[in-house]
Amino acid sequence: MLNALVPVFAVIILGHILRRMDFPGDGFWPQAERITYYLLFPALLVHKLSRASFGGDATLPMAAALVVALCLTATGLLILRRRMGLPGPSFSSVFQGGVRMNTYVGLAVVAMLYGDEGLTLAAVAMVAMIPVINLWCVPVVAGLSENGGGGWNKLATELAKNPLILGCVIGFGMNLSGLRMHESLYEALAVVGRAALPMGLLAVGAGLKPRSLGPGLLPSLWSAAAKLVALPLVTWLLCLLFGASDTALAVAVIFTALPTATSSYILARQLGGDADLMAAIITAQTVMSVITLPLTIALLA
Repeated sequence: MLNALVPVFAVIILGHILRRMDFPGDGFWPQAERITYYLLFPALLVHKLSRASFGGDATLPMAAALVVALCLTATGLLILRRRMGLPGPSFSSVFQGGVRMNTYVGLAVVAMLYGDEGLTLAAVAMVAMIPVINLWCVPVVAGLSENGGGGWNKLATELAKNPLILGCVIGFGMNLSGLRMHESLYEALAVVGRAALPMGLLAVGAGLKPRSLGPGLLPSLWSAAAKLVALPLVTWLLCLLFGASDTALAVAVIFTALPTATSSYILARQLGGDADLMAAIITAQTVMSVITLPLTIALLA
């Protein structure tokens, strides 16, 4: 477990240090995250999924458990909204933090722990989770924003152009259809995909904003309780109920125990949410996950 997690968090810390040192420059990091999101990770997913061996008996219960767990957690957060006493834009940031996951960290962890089998199951988890997460988050953020409106159009656009979903769909499609690319192209995808995990983790570290934590501490704790405690616990119980076990159960719980995604900040800024609070939640959960993620994996073991 330590061999898997220490390198992941070490690279995240390195990314934050490099950003603080202004190396190689402020203009580099937004472009680094952009190329990772739109090219490197989709290449990794297509490369792994196009020739992967899928076990339907394991993946379907896992996917069902993830979808139901996300819906239950999202519903619980909406029920608790009045008790939190937050204005609409602030609550939408807590909501995003409670259900979104950082796929960069997740793919790196499961690759270290479970190899190609873990990456394959992680891709199945992403295909199940990403559309459901957006179906909840985009209307909530848009509906509770100060300007409001445009939620469903934004949702359709987000899903249609999401490069991680597209990478999974292309990889799955090639695998199921039996279509094979030339070996040289397959190896080219492998070379490009190898850069995805380190570059993604560096970008996560570069995006941390510790100074934003002060005023957003209590909402960050609400969000962390939902994302790092409640969602993994509900997922574990549902995996047992639906019959997901072994590596599938572990990958499902790990993916729900991840800190929230850095893309949450972009969505909050675009749709009129509380972007400053979202930055605080992202930072707080990433720091907390240094403790909660190893503990979750230890409990799984």
